[in-house]
Amino acid sequence: MGDMVLAFNEWLNELVWGPIFLTLLAGTGLYLTIRLGFFQFTHFGASWKETILSRIKKTESEEGGAISGFQAISSAMAATIGIGNIAGIATALHLGGPGALFWMWMTALVGMATKFGEAALAVKFRERNGEDIAGGVMYYIQNGLGGNWKWLATIYSLFAGFAAFGIGNMVQSNTVAEQLSSDFAIPSLATGLVAAALVGLVILGGIKRIAQVAEILVPLMTVIYIGGALVILVLHIEEIPGAIGSVFHHAFNPASAAGGFGGAVVREAIRFGVARGVFSNEAGLGAASIVHAQASNSPAKQGMWGIWEVFIDTILVGTMTALTILVTGALETGENAAALTATAFDKGLPGPGGYFITISIMVFAYTTMVTWSFYGEKSWEYIFGSKVRIPYRVVFVGLIILGAVGALEAVWDFADTMNGLMAAPNLVALIALTSVLVQEKNKYVRGEDEEY
Repeated sequence: MGDMVLAFNEWLNELVWGPIFLTLLAGTGLYLTIRLGFFQFTHFGASWKETILSRIKKTESEEGGAISGFQAISSAMAATIGIGNIAGIATALHLGGPGALFWMWMTALVGMATKFGEAALAVKFRERNGEDIAGGVMYYIQNGLGGNWKWLATIYSLFAGFAAFGIGNMVQSNTVAEQLSSDFAIPSLATGLVAAALVGLVILGGIKRIAQVAEILVPLMTVIYIGGALVILVLHIEEIPGAIGSVFHHAFNPASAAGGFGGAVVREAIRFGVARGVFSNEAGLGAASIVHAQASNSPAKQGMWGIWEVFIDTILVGTMTALTILVTGALETGENAAALTATAFDKGLPGPGGYFITISIMVFAYTTMVTWSFYGEKSWEYIFGSKVRIPYRVVFVGLIILGAVGALEAVWDFADTMNGLMAAPNLVALIALTSVLVQEKNKYVRGEDEEY
């Protein structure tokens, strides 16, 4: 029975991440980029001014939402910066070769428009019930497209709730357990039990407690991780031009086998570059819209956080991870996932490098799990009502333990399949609501946007 389930999931995964879906995913980002007048590029500087710089100057409003814009982006990035950047990008290089990074870049560049749309529409069409705010893909489908489309919102919510069990739960605990078992021989069950307890303590406090944890841990760990990667790149500065050259070359030419690396054809570079790029920044999945909807901001200004989020996640952090793997020669060792990135850091910083990655994985996985629990809970709350909150949290915490002791490949395949299934309804909604996004963008450009 188990083999049949795995075989069915493998078949579905191939279908979901086949040429049609990848074209829809990248095509939606390209379509939004064109319709918005290449907004993520023409207003790239403004996106920094409206986001992180406004946070530094403490000019953003704290009114109108459950949490601040910075807390919203910290929570959203808690779900993106982490295992996707450490294990996901390493897996893309292992399976797709150096050329996969090029296709990650392309996906991220148009994905900035996609993420702008998701964040902006989340604020535009959110609903309030006293202090409680509900928003996300399901609400901009229902309130933006009308009641006749509620079936699509329900489908999205169903898949998103299941996806949270995969990408935001079992993948995270599984990766942490594998790493701790490898480094310190800690039993996977023990890792799962401790992780479940720590996540449970936070998610019982709801979005405000999640946001408070995220705004402290995510920026701190991101800066530390970037710092470590930067040291390695500086020490291997002579290898960087060759590494970048191989990225562009193998984006259009097969990557031959070398050392422990088995080689990859161009189709694999595209497939895994796009798939793991989406796993990293989640542009197109729409999940982050659930927390963006909680922010104190206007639609367009919150959309700016979406642009910034994808850039930091993939163009900056993801690229540094990939280059670290390439310049240290770790790709040729045959390692995969988090072990590959750990090998790169260990080779680049002999001694502390591998442990550096272990600590990063632990913190990033933790913040990812607490945020995705909120995504999944809100998704199923749309279908079943508020009564599902506590049961969902209990099941979520239980699956952390199951993920820790599960098989790595099966867990990743399940997560990939759920990602693709939840993305489809969101992409349809984004295309259908493009005219609304253009209006909100134009309001911002004219200085007429208002907080919702």
